[in-house]
Amino acid sequence: MALWGGRFDTPTDALVWQFNQSLPFDRKMWREDITGSIAHARMLGVQGIIPAADADALVAGLVTLRDDIDAGTAELPPDAEDIHSAVEQLLRERLGPAVAGKLHTGRSRNDQVATDIRLWLRGRCDTLKLALHGLRKQLVELADANPDAILPGRTHHQHAQPVYLAHHLLAYFWMLGRDESRIVDARIRMNLLPLGAGALAGTPYPLNRHMVAAELGFDGVFENSLDAVGDRDFAIEVTAACSITMMHLSRFAEEIVLWMSPEFGFIELSDAVTTGSSIMPQKKNPDVAELIRGKSGRVYGDLVTLLTLMKGLVLAYNKDLQEDKEPLFDAVETTELCVTLMQRMLSDAKFKKDRMLASMHGDFSTATDLADALAVDGVPFREAHEIVGRVVRGSIEAGVGLEDLTLADLQQYDVRFTARALDAITPTASANARTSYGGTARTSIDHQLVQARIALGL
Repeated sequence: MALWGGRFDTPTDALVWQFNQSLPFDRKMWREDITGSIAHARMLGVQGIIPAADADALVAGLVTLRDDIDAGTAELPPDAEDIHSAVEQLLRERLGPAVAGKLHTGRSRNDQVATDIRLWLRGRCDTLKLALHGLRKQLVELADANPDAILPGRTHHQHAQPVYLAHHLLAYFWMLGRDESRIVDARIRMNLLPLGAGALAGTPYPLNRHMVAAELGFDGVFENSLDAVGDRDFAIEVTAACSITMMHLSRFAEEIVLWMSPEFGFIELSDAVTTGSSIMPQKKNPDVAELIRGKSGRVYGDLVTLLTLMKGLVLAYNKDLQEDKEPLFDAVETTELCVTLMQRMLSDAKFKKDRMLASMHGDFSTATDLADALAVDGVPFREAHEIVGRVVRGSIEAGVGLEDLTLADLQQYDVRFTARALDAITPTASANARTSYGGTARTSIDHQLVQARIALGL
């Protein structure tokens, strides 16, 4: 059913109608469309814009329609142009055109869709926040469950210094906390009501937009009707937040893929979240991690689509804006799914601390600790750095690691080495020496865990 046929005397070409139709994807906002319409109808009656009896009939009809769609006893007409006309068509069938036709008084599809998207997205921000919260809680539990595991921390993807696995996991905890806060912030900014802005210029009816805003849980109304219908900043902002979240998930997923390889062997994922090969019987593939990594590009594409969509649009509404929904829906739903699956994948992951520790044998990752031992005894750090560099070069040539050296070996390079140096170059001693605030020492991690639990409200 078209809502605009009176001016036309030639039917719309079938291909044009299909090209123009948005119901296949905006149908997921049916509940939000009905919710917004109920508030609008109630306000029309209170304001005396339509008779109170008609307003009551509209509200009752919309409530019944919502319940019937929920129960599966009513279906959206597949030939409708969009979700707004689909709901109105069903309402006309139930109440008749004389009453149902009054619902659209004082509004346009332009402010209606802007309201529907905000209502839908507001709810999805809430569920995405909960998913992120759950993943962060999982990371804290893993950090708690693996208190002694130490692995090689890396820079330039080379072994750098030993760090506790808990410290590594908590780095993602804080990243995801920023992601959670971005979603919360975006939700605050989107929570203004566009309904009542009309097509672009407002309406001549004495609407009470603040009444509708209060009923729908908005914090206020748009001050400018052009901005109300032409704005999609909120969609871009949420998609940008999703893109950053996916970047974080992708980084972690990449590490999981590497850690599960035979060369690393740091982690074992359960059979429930891995797959096999159709030709190689021995394979156990980290498909979930790989797909999360891959889907980050998909969400980035959604963001670029929205930015490109908006970059050349003059005020106010343009049909181009019909293209905002698919990338927005995809970005939010993909991100929420990936967050949920990352938590599931980690929930029964097993970390192999012996393999992590063994990987640091002979890697010289405690060389800085050797230099620090000299510095503590009064050797300028730059000089100590030079001395230890010679120790490392000599050890490589001799085919031994730092942990294989004796005090006599070290004193061949500099007589100022003491027994302190031998005590400093174990991975555990190295990690626990980093006691500065935010460092990887066990005492610092314990403080992090306290702060993490406070952040989670535990």
